[in-house]
Amino acid sequence: MSHEERESFRQQGILLTSFNEIYNWGRANSIWPLQFGLACCAIEMIAVAAARFDIARFGAEIFRASPRQADLMIVSGTVTKKMAPQVVRIWNQMGEPKYCIAMGACSISGGPFKQGYNVLKGVDRYIPVDVYIPGCPPRPEALLNGLMEVQKKIKAERLTGPDAPRHLRKDLPCEWPVPAYGEHDLVPPKNDSVWRPAPSLVRADKP
Repeated sequence: MSHEERESFRQQGILLTSFNEIYNWGRANSIWPLQFGLACCAIEMIAVAAARFDIARFGAEIFRASPRQADLMIVSGTVTKKMAPQVVRIWNQMGEPKYCIAMGACSISGGPFKQGYNVLKGVDRYIPVDVYIPGCPPRPEALLNGLMEVQKKIKAERLTGPDAPRHLRKDLPCEWPVPAYGEHDLVPPKNDSVWRPAPSLVRADKP
């Protein structure tokens, strides 16, 4: 049935849907973020929960203090190598289905501290990130937009088939290895199943 036909039925008070749509609609409008912040981006995340921006409009106002009750991790701030194992450990404690937002330049790539020996060059080296929000720091409106992108992703998920989400596929892991403190760096330095370096650019010689 086409969208136009469904819309004509809706105007007559008849709603046609499927279990998949109802299931995803309920999940997309009841996201519980983890009460978790690392640096200055967390202040913008706190502002989103206040009255001016009111994240409650999206059903995501319940910031949970326990990772076992949350399904959205907002990595807001600089991820140091000392903190990286704890972030992965908290991510593993969150129940599936779960999602991750990398908020700000620091969590995406290290930001202004990228050249520092103690800063992780992006949290996506160890855990899968669903939405990236650039900025230093991004404004609360940007976080709301990122939340809406997560909602779009949830609503588009299928319960069966090759496009099923991670938590419904047996061939994809739901728990990620926690890095350990090595002599000079984290071991392993990255999770190969999550992050791969971009191909190097070959510059043509100038004539």
